[in-house]
Amino acid sequence: MTDVDLLFRGGRLFTAGLEGSQESDVAVNNGRIVAVGPSLAELAGPATEVIDAHGGLLVPGFIDAHAHPVQAGVELLQCELGEATDADSALALVGAYAAAHPDDEWILGGGWAMAWFPGGNPSAAALDAVAGDRPVALSNRDHHGMWVSSAALRLAGITAATPDPVDGLISRAPDGSPSGMLHEGAAALLDPVLPAVTPSLLDRGLLAAQERMHGFGVTGWQDAMIGGYIDAGAGFGEAYLRAVARGELTARVTGALWLERSVTLDSLDAVVAALADARASCTADPALLAFSAVKIMMDGVAENHTAALSQPYLDGRGHSTGESGLSFFDPAVLKSVAIALEAAGFDLHFHALGDRAVTEALDALAAARAAHGVRDTRHHLAHLQMVRAADVPRFAALGAAANLQALWASHEPQFDELTVPFIAPSLIARSYPFGDLARAGARLAAGSDWPVTSPNPLAALRVAATRVSDDAPAGASPLGGAPQQLSLATALTAYTAGSAWVNRREHETGRIENGFLADLALLDRDVFDSALEEIDQARVIGTWVGGRRVFEG
Repeated sequence: MTDVDLLFRGGRLFTAGLEGSQESDVAVNNGRIVAVGPSLAELAGPATEVIDAHGGLLVPGFIDAHAHPVQAGVELLQCELGEATDADSALALVGAYAAAHPDDEWILGGGWAMAWFPGGNPSAAALDAVAGDRPVALSNRDHHGMWVSSAALRLAGITAATPDPVDGLISRAPDGSPSGMLHEGAAALLDPVLPAVTPSLLDRGLLAAQERMHGFGVTGWQDAMIGGYIDAGAGFGEAYLRAVARGELTARVTGALWLERSVTLDSLDAVVAALADARASCTADPALLAFSAVKIMMDGVAENHTAALSQPYLDGRGHSTGESGLSFFDPAVLKSVAIALEAAGFDLHFHALGDRAVTEALDALAAARAAHGVRDTRHHLAHLQMVRAADVPRFAALGAAANLQALWASHEPQFDELTVPFIAPSLIARSYPFGDLARAGARLAAGSDWPVTSPNPLAALRVAATRVSDDAPAGASPLGGAPQQLSLATALTAYTAGSAWVNRREHETGRIENGFLADLALLDRDVFDSALEEIDQARVIGTWVGGRRVFEG
């Protein structure tokens, strides 16, 4: 063998199939792994770059199976509230941003938490006090709602007489007037008056997000919203295409094209054709970018009572409200949608948070299986806050992956204050059943849903293994107990090989094996030697995509 381009020495590695780490060198040539073994010094030559791992852990580059990087990057460049810790600090940041940007017609951004406000509903009056009579629109962290000022409501013509849309709710004062919070599809009422997000802003946002994710060892992702919904998704696909054309995309990306909720049986053929045209428009380098999935948003979120549940929400005193959330698609229509999209060669990426949404998504996949038999599909259900016990084995039976956002699977203020009191205890007991899914043979993938939560995979791995996050109340018990904890090896495999499968790249990414692309992340320590509660203290000191270093810590 000729001298290799890159050689990692003096460290340990983890890859799918191992229960822990092992000592090993790794050699890379022409962007691919060419040797893995305990001592590969003889492969180095004068031109070889030798990386001394100093006992650190080399892992396959993390692959985020559900994220919104362009959206997150744009927020980083706007009024970004991710550093706030409560309502007062969020309002202080809004006021400071308004003062620093006096010429901006609108104040846009996001990152606030529903737990900071009574019932998860902040007021327009609070924004008016710090921003004056300027229109303000700020997405919450989960991007299932928008906090708006009085000027924004006025410009959009939202009044007491405005009805709630079928897929959303307008938070109201006792007299029926809008109070400043637009949940789910109600945020789309702002669309006619919101300023257009420029291509330049999208491009800068994508690059800012890519830099942030590479810093956490992420080498690829699935963008879970190309087009539609309540943000600027309609331009995300074009931003990726421009980045590839300029040679600036350094991650491997699969885009999930947005399925409009208005689809009907009569419009289905036209909708599928339009999605196929969007997929075909992706003529960029297939090694970096493909639009091969379709995003189907089944329901909302539990905090605003729009997640689709099998039992009614409670009023906080244990009494039924008679309301069980929103299913954004008629189940009968959804089955036809799944059959048609699978026939067109798409992989289906479901947002399914409530247990009824999970059942309806699996039922749709069962209909596709009945119509087509077993196919090489990469369907997956993301979030899975509640899953019926009877549905757990259906994942493996239908060949659907469970796409885990592990950072949510812990006691923390938003869950304990805005979810637990309002949902039947039997459903709370089924929260994020990761362990059950693993034992039932479900394929696991993992992601962050950034900007909803941090894009740091190490933080997610810590919660997957312990079911306790760093913002949990002191003395908090592991959510779901030990049965729902994953081993560190299982969680790491989900965030690498599992997500590679979801993105149809498992033949060359997600593992450290001969012939695979050298998409790698080097940690400053072997997390298998750390206490599980300290996994997130590890630091990424280098990230490589195809053997090219894209981050140096």
